[in-house]
Amino acid sequence: MLGVLSPLRLARRVVVTVVVVLVIYLLVTAVQVWLASRRDEARPAQAIVVLGAAQYNGLPSPDLAARLSHALGLWRQRLAPRIVVTGGGQPGDRYTEASASADYLLARGVPESDLLREVEGRNTYESLAATAAFLHQRGISQVVLVSDPFHMARVGDIAGQVGLTGYTSPTQTSPISGTAVVPYFAKETAAVALGRVIGFRRLEYLHPLVGAVRGRR
Repeated sequence: MLGVLSPLRLARRVVVTVVVVLVIYLLVTAVQVWLASRRDEARPAQAIVVLGAAQYNGLPSPDLAARLSHALGLWRQRLAPRIVVTGGGQPGDRYTEASASADYLLARGVPESDLLREVEGRNTYESLAATAAFLHQRGISQVVLVSDPFHMARVGDIAGQVGLTGYTSPTQTSPISGTAVVPYFAKETAAVALGRVIGFRRLEYLHPLVGAVRGRR
C-alpha cells in the first residue's frame, strides 16, 4: 500500500508545486502589466509609433482616436519628428487602420512628410515587426510607443523582440475605462505571460486567444 501511495503523494506534490509556480508567475506578470499601464516613458526619440485599432469607413474608432490624439500631443511637443501609423484592414474594408489614422493626423496639421504608414499588419506583432523593418532602413531604432494603458507591457516586450528601443506612453483618454478595463488587463496578463514563454510571434497566431488580446478594437 505504501508503495502505491508514495508515488501518488509525489505526483500530488509535483502538481501542487507547478500550480503554485504558475499562479505566482501570473500574479507577477499582472503586476508588471499594471505598472506598465501607469508608466509614461515619453522622451525625445526618432519616431512616435501609434498601434492601430478599429476604423469605420475611414474614421478612427474612439479607441484609435484617443491613441492618435495622444501621439499628436507628443509630436507637437517635438519629442520626435515623425509619426508612424500602423495597421492593415479587415476583409472588405476600403480603408486600412493606418490610412484612417494618417487622414486624422493630416486634418490636424501634421504634414505628409512627417507621416509613415505601416499598412499590412493584422496584429500587434506583425505591425511592430513591419514597422521595425522599414525604420531600420532609415536608421531609426528609438521610438515612443503609443497605445492603451493595458496594452503597454506587451507592446514594449514585442518592440524589444523586433529590435526597437521602445519607450511606452499610454493614452490617458481611452474610452475603455473604469471596470471595463478589467477583462482587458486579464487578457493582457495572459498574453504577456504566454508570449514571454513561447514568443510573441507564435502567440499572435494562436486562436481564439489572439482575437481577444491583439489590442485591435
